[in-house]
Amino acid sequence: MNFLAHIYLSGNNDFIKIGNFMADGIRGKQFENFSYEIQKGILLHRAIDTFTDAHPVFRESTKKLHERYHHYAGVIVDIFYDHFLAKNWKMYSDENLEEYISRFYQSLHKHYDLLSEKTKGMLPYMEKQNWLLSYQSVAGIHQILSQMDRRTNNQSNMRFATEELKKHYTDFEQEFTVFFEELRAYCSQKLTTL
Repeated sequence: MNFLAHIYLSGNNDFIKIGNFMADGIRGKQFENFSYEIQKGILLHRAIDTFTDAHPVFRESTKKLHERYHHYAGVIVDIFYDHFLAKNWKMYSDENLEEYISRFYQSLHKHYDLLSEKTKGMLPYMEKQNWLLSYQSVAGIHQILSQMDRRTNNQSNMRFATEELKKHYTDFEQEFTVFFEELRAYCSQKLTTL
């Protein structure tokens, strides 16, 4: 899962959301340098990634991309799944997506001193280009994947992945829907044990 799903799956605790959001840049036991609730977010993020990578439905989605994108297939499906979460947001939340995202950005600024340096460096670009809201459209997904491709010196070819998204759109959406219900249940339970 990508940023939007990780934030959403954190529940209503701002610190767990922040930890989950910035967890990719926290290696090994570095998470112990953060407050207890941010640690919970980091550990939840790791649990989500493990659950996702091993899930047969997620793997079914990545199979459609392996031949062309190799080990980037999982990263691409993470982005695709965030697209379906954003697109179908009303199924998962009573709060308007724009307002939800705005509140999250406000929380990041309010707790700016708690953020990792990597997160602080990324935040201005993320806000200016409104990555989280851009997930709603295929055009927004294309823009995100193109930016990610540039970071690999265009070696990943991720900029072309919306071709597969359009081709298998219904399959990807159905797979996301089944997978996400299981992931939501898993995260609800996991949050009680962390």
